[in-house]
Amino acid sequence: MKKKCSNCHLVNFPDAVECARCEGDLVAVESVEATAIKRRSGFVVRAMVCVLVCGLAVLGFYFSLVVSASSLTIEQKSSVRRATAILKEKGFSGHAFLLENLTVYRSNDNWLNASVAKESAYAATNFPFEIMTLYPDFFTYPVDDVERAAILLHEAEHLKGRDEHDAYKFVWENRKALGWTKDKYWSSPVWQNIRQQTIDHAPELFVCENKEYRDCTEETVTHGSTPDTPSRF
Repeated sequence: MKKKCSNCHLVNFPDAVECARCEGDLVAVESVEATAIKRRSGFVVRAMVCVLVCGLAVLGFYFSLVVSASSLTIEQKSSVRRATAILKEKGFSGHAFLLENLTVYRSNDNWLNASVAKESAYAATNFPFEIMTLYPDFFTYPVDDVERAAILLHEAEHLKGRDEHDAYKFVWENRKALGWTKDKYWSSPVWQNIRQQTIDHAPELFVCENKEYRDCTEETVTHGSTPDTPSRF
């Protein structure tokens, strides 16, 4: 602490009794450095309180999404594990990691999903909370776990922050690596439904005149071949 003259405002030494200039009374004052430190400390405290309040609000929002929906049954969890294992086996280990370690699965809509009008779907994802809802169609319509793996691959793209265009495009371009191919799944309602949705969301993949269904990711159409007609449900 230094002492400042209330009359001429001269800052004197700490042990001074009277002002060296005007011999006036002295008052103790904080140094400029001490004042700056005090102000910074106050700012840090306010910032920490603000961060804490925001964190608690986000945490409360997250838990409200989780508790407002039901968890999967044991059988449903088993289906998810098998489909995730296929992703890992086929080289999609990053997506499998998200699905195995960071995703909370629900079997019906939480309050946020329920407030949004949507068409029938296999699954839905709440990003960035990494909450995935798997609807009954996810367990009913796929012919096997490979098709469920394709759906989870799509949703894992959403877990990474990708939009519908990127998610549909990624799955369609990587379907052969996954083992989800036309020669085995062309009659599956999931195959035809997802193909039509991919056409809707990523039309640039379907502009090749010499390819079946104009699909640029397919082989060239051979003479006499007839493209199958997609259906939606």
